[in-house]
Amino acid sequence: MEVRFLGGAREIGRSAILVDDSLLLDYGMSGGNPPTYPPDVDPDAAVVSHGHLDHAGMVPALLKGTRRPPVHWTAATRDLTYLLAEDTLSIQGDRFDQPFTRAEIGAIGEVSVTHAYGEPFKAAGYEVTLYDAGHIPGSAHVLVDDGATRLFYTGDFNTEAQRLVEPSRDRPAADAVIVESTYADVTRPSRASIEESFVRAVSETIHRGGTVVVPAFAIGRTQEMMLLCEANDLECYVDGMGIRVTERLRHAPESLRDPAAFRRASGHARFVTGRDGQRRRIADQNTVIVTTAGMLAGGPAMTYVPAVAGNPTNLIAMTGYQVEGTPGRDLLDTGSAEIDGRRMPVSARVEQFDFSAHADRDGLLELLESYPGATILVNHGDQCERFAAALRESGYGAGAPARGEVVSL
Repeated sequence: MEVRFLGGAREIGRSAILVDDSLLLDYGMSGGNPPTYPPDVDPDAAVVSHGHLDHAGMVPALLKGTRRPPVHWTAATRDLTYLLAEDTLSIQGDRFDQPFTRAEIGAIGEVSVTHAYGEPFKAAGYEVTLYDAGHIPGSAHVLVDDGATRLFYTGDFNTEAQRLVEPSRDRPAADAVIVESTYADVTRPSRASIEESFVRAVSETIHRGGTVVVPAFAIGRTQEMMLLCEANDLECYVDGMGIRVTERLRHAPESLRDPAAFRRASGHARFVTGRDGQRRRIADQNTVIVTTAGMLAGGPAMTYVPAVAGNPTNLIAMTGYQVEGTPGRDLLDTGSAEIDGRRMPVSARVEQFDFSAHADRDGLLELLESYPGATILVNHGDQCERFAAALRESGYGAGAPARGEVVSL
């Protein structure tokens, strides 16, 4: 089995891995400005681990012209990928060359094949099985078996329970593991303590008369914040693509940890459907606003952040990983960010709360404990080589392939 790393190798974004020039695992884009893409590829079939931009954002581009490779995924990942694709065309507009067309988005329905967790299926001649990865609704580990080698691709995963989804638990036997490493250099506090810090900071801000803007990824993080606000009786508005994602997930209760809690949170939140005038009025209230985009690279956040930026009583609560080069990362690092084409100093308090849906170092090691004799290939991280070296010191056969590299298993 030969594995070619087309993207997501020693980087976060544009994940794409090609097995034997036949089976494609994920096909995403980066969230940078401008975005970057993996190379063009024409596989016999694709398997998509989950519906985030950096793993599924380029799926429509697989369907150029007469190309129609089957695309295998969970039903939730299929639905979320549709939303991502539509949002990509909407947000990018005329700023960048479009990576695909609306016709190619429409062709997804012709090639989509959905699967439940734990049920083997055939794809490009391989036996493939999806397992719950505990990252977002519908997220999956991918096991690929060619009869001689079993390759376990973790995708993005989490070993700690979130309010939205259950944690990753399945550990099928494998000869090789491609493991993400987004937080390989981080050991984070418990989710309960992170939630406590967030609720305290938000409550204090509102009590002092401030407004809290929570930039959040539309898929997963927005809904997690909704659940947390409802559980702590914090009024919240929700704006952006997260509204459409929430509506889709309400019809997919099988992908949720607690459907009843999700219904309560959906009823508790106030969904914003107006334009910038309404948004500016909301930004003057003592309230919580959960809004896309999570890295401040577009969406309604472009209205809310400038509206609250000048008042140090206000709080901008960052809740997710900020890729280098994005406005969100600039804001954390420098206290200013380029918003809608202009550099903006921010006097409002800016705090980072690590609500990541990725496993931290302890979680990564917990998964790898089940694969002591396997070949470990580290990807999807800023410190892939460093983590691979640490694994080798612990006795693993580990490496960190570069983008474009081919590994024979």
